[in-house]
Amino acid sequence: MEGVRRARQQLLSFLLRHGRIYPTKRHWTRAHRRWLAEQRFEHPAQQIVFEELIQAVEQVMARRDRLEQQMIALVPNWSLQPVVAALQALRGVAMVAAIILAAEIGDFRRFANPRQLMAWLGLVPREHSSGASTSRGAITKAGNGRARRLLIESAWTYRLPARIASQLLARSAALPEAVKAVAWKAQVRLCARYRRLRCSGKPTNVVTVAIARELAAFAWAIAIIVMPAPQTT
Repeated sequence: MEGVRRARQQLLSFLLRHGRIYPTKRHWTRAHRRWLAEQRFEHPAQQIVFEELIQAVEQVMARRDRLEQQMIALVPNWSLQPVVAALQALRGVAMVAAIILAAEIGDFRRFANPRQLMAWLGLVPREHSSGASTSRGAITKAGNGRARRLLIESAWTYRLPARIASQLLARSAALPEAVKAVAWKAQVRLCARYRRLRCSGKPTNVVTVAIARELAAFAWAIAIIVMPAPQTT
């Protein structure tokens, strides 16, 4: 995905330098792709660079899709497959996101409670204490950056009202009722909290991080339900 972002940014920057600006901000839609196909440059060198940048975007997107397919193909034989399946009951956590969370966090049982996982992800605020005074700042960002970034991206979906869409229903159809209950509780709580925090005047990025922090706690609760108990000898 980082490669896709870089390739797309290079293409958009090239177009901007030559005064080719798409009329809306919704890039990479079908309409935007048609607009790209219609662009022509008078100088042959500029046209060659433009075509090369288009090909670079297509190649890196194809590589991303191949890697995703290989990741999905390996899941059935993975020891964390039950966790991957269960995490998809959460809104905003589809297959690839669930794979990444499971791979980055590993054994959720190593965290005695959700707060430990939040701290490991760097989603808790900095704290400075001196005597009787305590001040808190931005999140620490001291933990796993990839998992933290994914949870923040997933948290954006909770800005909309709580509902079980068809894709989410299909992902959670075969899951235990306990998992689905936790996922629905998460959605009801986080959607309401998102609206409440926004109405109180909190900045959007602060609200999203707060939702991501609680989302990590619900992910921990779901993983604990489906992970097999540790074997004793």
